[in-house]
Amino acid sequence: MASQTEQSPAGGFKKETVLLIGLGCLIIGFLSGIIFSIYKTPAGGEGAHIAAGQPESQVGKLTAEQSQHLLQLELEVRKNPENIEAWTNLGHLYFDSDQAEKAISAYTKSLALAPNNADVLTDLGVMYRRAGDSQQAIASFDRAIQVNDKHETSRFNKGIVLLYDLKDQPGAIAAWQGLVSVNPMATAPNGQLVSEILKEIQDKKMN
Repeated sequence: MASQTEQSPAGGFKKETVLLIGLGCLIIGFLSGIIFSIYKTPAGGEGAHIAAGQPESQVGKLTAEQSQHLLQLELEVRKNPENIEAWTNLGHLYFDSDQAEKAISAYTKSLALAPNNADVLTDLGVMYRRAGDSQQAIASFDRAIQVNDKHETSRFNKGIVLLYDLKDQPGAIAAWQGLVSVNPMATAPNGQLVSEILKEIQDKKMN
């Protein structure tokens, strides 16, 4: 598991987020008992793959070192507004401290300078979801997929938002079918194959 004090490499990314669903309970045509948590992958460039990391329960808690780093980054982007890495890392710290609107602003500034970062687009999508804007979340995930059509986490997250927030079960199924077409062995962060999730949903639809 990545610790919150890990820093992103220059030009890289610190984390990516996955919306995790608890898949224990099914009702006709729909998933019930759904538990959503935001997960972050470890730093190090594994952003195209779904992976579990730090749970949402720890979001909002910054160490003293991270709080100091946040202040330093705020000063840095005021002095050097073209610093992509600073904007990205500032977005991550706002993300970690549960400041969704500020994270959205920082990620948007980062993407204005480097628009083809699928990892940042995915983090942005999760922040839009946390801010209550599911449509913008979907748009961010779609942009990430356009940048990298093999980006598994954006496809997974798109399905979660469609299913749970927008009640669009056919859309969620299509999103996850796209994920399985990219990687037939793709798993949710709880370890369950996405193909098995699809089968459970589709079996319930036929009952």
